[in-house]
Amino acid sequence: MGIDRYAWGEFPPVWIHAEEMAVKRHPDYSAAKAGDSDAAFRLVEALASNAACHQLGMHFPERPILVSAHAVERNGLNAIPEALAEFLTERLDWPVDPGVVQINVVGHTGADGFTRMARQAKFDGPVLPGRHYLLVDDFVGQGGTLANMRGFIHHRGGKVLGATTLTGKPYSAKLALEGCCLSQLREKHGNELESWWNERFGFGYECLTNSEGNYLLRSPDADRIRDRIAAAVEG
Repeated sequence: MGIDRYAWGEFPPVWIHAEEMAVKRHPDYSAAKAGDSDAAFRLVEALASNAACHQLGMHFPERPILVSAHAVERNGLNAIPEALAEFLTERLDWPVDPGVVQINVVGHTGADGFTRMARQAKFDGPVLPGRHYLLVDDFVGQGGTLANMRGFIHHRGGKVLGATTLTGKPYSAKLALEGCCLSQLREKHGNELESWWNERFGFGYECLTNSEGNYLLRSPDADRIRDRIAAAVEG
């Protein structure tokens, strides 16, 4: 099963509920990340933002279906995304669909940017064609997991309106690749690397997240990118 991604268009920034350190220092964080549902609900209840919930409700009167990333971490199944989705449905009365699941272990927690891009999250599960969805995850770093979940739903006829996470990097909230970054990538690294990228991952630069694009832009040359991606896959 391959990876589906699509160009971003007018995709809104991710709604982030809490600061990263506040989440990671919470006494229930480690247990929630390892699959303790009770710990995840306590964590979310303590740190999810009522203001962000209000903004989501105002921005999406369509009442989209909440779909969370069921990611397997090193220590178990991450319970935070599902807990955040349940919190949102209680506050907003939006439906939740638990059927879309991540089907591979990627080990993104604590990984560098090349490892995150090399180990792409894959999804499976039923999607309702024509319905609107909102993505829910615990963390947005480079945004690749959200991009792939969006692509999976879009490929099967759903429409993803936006995304929200419990925490993340503020500079990563903008998922849509900026046009200037796309132009600079092509100018710096050339068509050969984009062709290689498309062959390996199944999508071109225009489907990268803004954080992914800037990460590649900071790399000195195309050979380093290929070498680091290959090393991350083998590792």
